[in-house]
Amino acid sequence: MHREDGPSAQPHIPEPRTPDPSDNDGDLRFSVLGPVRARRSGQALPPGSPQQRALLAALLLREGRTATAAELIDAIWGEDPPSQALAAVRTYASRLRKILDPGVLVSESGGYAVRIPADALDLQVAQELVAEAEKARAGGDRCQARVLINKSLGLWDGEPLASVPGPYAETQRARLEEWHLQLLETRLELDLDVGCHAEAVSELTALTAAHPLRERLRELLMLALYRSGRQAEALAVYADTRRLLADELGVDPRPELSALQQRILQADAELARPAEQPAPTTTQPARPAQLPATVPDFTGRATFVRELGHRLASAEGAVMAVSALAGIGGVGKTTLAVHVAHEAKPHFPDGQLYVDLQGAGHRAAEPETVLGAFLRALGTADTAIPDTLDERAALFRSLLDGRRVLVLLDNARDAAQIRPLLPGTAGCAALVTSRVRMVDLAGAHLVDLDVMSPDEALRLFTRIVGEERVTAEREAALDVVAACGFLPLAIRIAASRLAARRTWTVSVLAAKLADERRRLDELQAGDLAVKATFELGYGQLEPTQARAFRLLGLADGPDISLPAATAALGLPEHDTEDLLEALVDTSLLESAAPGRYRFHDLVRLYARACAERDEQPPAEREAALSRLLDFYLATTARVFALERPGDRLVDHLASTVYEGLAFSDRHEALDWLYREANCVLACARQSFVGTRLRRAVDLLWAAKDLAESGANSKQYESTALAARDAARASGDAHAEGRVRTALTNVHLVAGRYEQADEEARTARELATRAQDRAPLYWADNDQGIAAAATGRYEEAEQHLVNAAERARADGHLPGAASALCNLSRVHLFLGRTTEAIDLARQGVAIYDKLGLTVRLANGRYALGVALTEANRTAEALEQLAAALQIFIKDRQRLWEGTTHFRIAQAHLNVRKPSQAAQHAEQALASGYMGGERMRASILTTLGEALHALGQTDRARACWQEALAYYEQTGARDAERLKALLTPAAAA
Repeated sequence: MHREDGPSAQPHIPEPRTPDPSDNDGDLRFSVLGPVRARRSGQALPPGSPQQRALLAALLLREGRTATAAELIDAIWGEDPPSQALAAVRTYASRLRKILDPGVLVSESGGYAVRIPADALDLQVAQELVAEAEKARAGGDRCQARVLINKSLGLWDGEPLASVPGPYAETQRARLEEWHLQLLETRLELDLDVGCHAEAVSELTALTAAHPLRERLRELLMLALYRSGRQAEALAVYADTRRLLADELGVDPRPELSALQQRILQADAELARPAEQPAPTTTQPARPAQLPATVPDFTGRATFVRELGHRLASAEGAVMAVSALAGIGGVGKTTLAVHVAHEAKPHFPDGQLYVDLQGAGHRAAEPETVLGAFLRALGTADTAIPDTLDERAALFRSLLDGRRVLVLLDNARDAAQIRPLLPGTAGCAALVTSRVRMVDLAGAHLVDLDVMSPDEALRLFTRIVGEERVTAEREAALDVVAACGFLPLAIRIAASRLAARRTWTVSVLAAKLADERRRLDELQAGDLAVKATFELGYGQLEPTQARAFRLLGLADGPDISLPAATAALGLPEHDTEDLLEALVDTSLLESAAPGRYRFHDLVRLYARACAERDEQPPAEREAALSRLLDFYLATTARVFALERPGDRLVDHLASTVYEGLAFSDRHEALDWLYREANCVLACARQSFVGTRLRRAVDLLWAAKDLAESGANSKQYESTALAARDAARASGDAHAEGRVRTALTNVHLVAGRYEQADEEARTARELATRAQDRAPLYWADNDQGIAAAATGRYEEAEQHLVNAAERARADGHLPGAASALCNLSRVHLFLGRTTEAIDLARQGVAIYDKLGLTVRLANGRYALGVALTEANRTAEALEQLAAALQIFIKDRQRLWEGTTHFRIAQAHLNVRKPSQAAQHAEQALASGYMGGERMRASILTTLGEALHALGQTDRARACWQEALAYYEQTGARDAERLKALLTPAAAA
């Protein structure tokens, strides 16, 4: 239902051969890792008869060596050659000469040879790649080895020497197939080495089904399952293997397999740890090295450097070292911590983790989010990261057990925020910076960081400005650092401004800092020292620059794009860019990337204080945030309209003054939405007040793709919950009805159908009270989905019929199509398969006519499910495959996994258990709609596929996990699972 919206024995690797200069092979290429082919400049040459291809293959596989006529006859015909075999060989050779370049096929000593460069034959290229991979693996670079093996495997194009006759080809075909399987095993070993265990399960499941007696594949599958948290299935694979070997061969599993079983039974912690981090195809390095760059002009703090360095070095012993630096903003905590961390790197060879916890801001980083980033950096796949804070913290500590890693936790809010982020194991260390002294952090070495001494401050100033300028005006330089209150950040800002202005003297800067408007007395106490430091830059700004600084500081997003800043300031884009670049020059703003800008968190707080103090009239603050909200709402509405042509939702959204961005196509629009997701949701969250509330709720509604993508689902849900609370507190039934509609979608995606039904009912009541038609269609549609999912099919049918009628009455064709597709699923539950197919086809036709894409994928998905139920599997797979490609292209990861599950069911219907198991595993690895309920369904299907493949113990492990869910929730499927788990069913 959906809403609208090294191989141990490889072939010989020849020494590279230098081509004969007389060769004139041009761009001639040959293939034997598939059909035997010859190409020139990419164009296929005539293949000739099967025997002619057999001759060419025999010569190519000799890698330049001469084959006698007798050897070729034996290769092509074996022990029973025709009477004219020699003449036939000569004929085939003559024909090959005519299509190949001169000098390629040569006659020698009564035989023939093919002379080509090594890179002209796919097999030799594959062998060279494998050789390079072995070198990389031996050198410890498993990521590079994995890439090279994958390149080698990519050269295969089906069965090697396909359809080539003769005993020689048959022998070589078997050899190459075995080598290919060995390469697959090697690649899968490397997958596990770099932490891609969840992804490897799907492929290993299919391979073990195809090669049931190959124990190494079984061993890899056990390890992949165990590292994916599926211990019961891993042990079940061993049980299946032991029984199969006994039945088929009368032998026991090899010792390595038995040893692995024992280690799994003992929950061996070493076994759960990949040898290396994920390959460079991910955004995180294999071994984290996340420390920010240390400043080249680091000065002073020698006592602290020695003290902290000694503490960190002690982590090599039997304790975990924790040091916490505290001090006022701008005192140089981060600079010192980063410098010390870099010096301590030799003591932490397994990596360094870093995070800015944003503790000085009003929205400090959540430990759960930070742990997610740390786990990814340590090689954990997204699909293997637990949901809860406690589980993530436990996995984090497990991954660090036995390793020596330094964790730098910068800008912490309090001890409670960082406790879950501490490694907790000997050999590791944590370095913490914070504005507060963490007396409640047990076992921590506390350091109170004060301002610099005058000599240290002057040395820092000199390093930035230059020895010559400072020596000439030493007294003025002392005046400057004194005016900065000896705060490192203030000194750095002042010195950087002077260094960038060669026409200024040090005295000019000193005079500016001495001006009474700067109120140097403010540098004397607490946080005021930080504000006064920033005042140095702020006071130099032109009025338009100062206004930009104040107003942009009001936005809550992690950064801001140039178009969004343009909207907030209400200026032309080129003027806005000039202002922002000027702010970057003063160090009051950072350029995060071309066209993107961000504040340091303390600078943002200072900018907001300036806005409260200086912005006149005060209403301009609200106006700036209103313009920013307009920009995000208008632009998001355009994305929605491009993604869903004909959808009437955009007609019901609040009107905006700002037009927003225009896009050339839907792909550009979607790129913007996912790139700006954090900023869009942050803007919505801070706008749940006053006159902005309704527009903020509409922004959330228009951005609902973020709820279904899987990438932003949790952040979207938390924002929707905040919107609901704000709307309820304000007594705005219109806003609350709409936000509850958005929350209904969140619950449906997560499989929380009872909550979805409750939210939809409330949304209907509120919308009726507010006379808001827009949520009413959604209420019927969503209640229909929830009712069907909980077995109330007649009620579901009525809701969905009402939804279709409401949509048609409103001219909302995509809404009608959605209701029809959902109604198709209800008819399936009621046994009306023919009507279900017809309804789904009607939905697809509407989506297709409107030019919709993701919605068309939803329609094809519904049609594929209905066709599967009707046992029209070929048609079903065609529809599901088309839907899958669209979901992949549009980054709808949850729908992608759900479609894999439906494809698995279709394959199971036609007794193709290997394909079914592979797609079910891909569903588990990708993520899926429907939460734990859908996971239980996928495990049930996976179990049925495994059972059909003879892997009964692993099948039972899947069923038992699914049954645990069904019994916990009281679902009716529990009885079916119990039946499958009975000995009679297993037999």
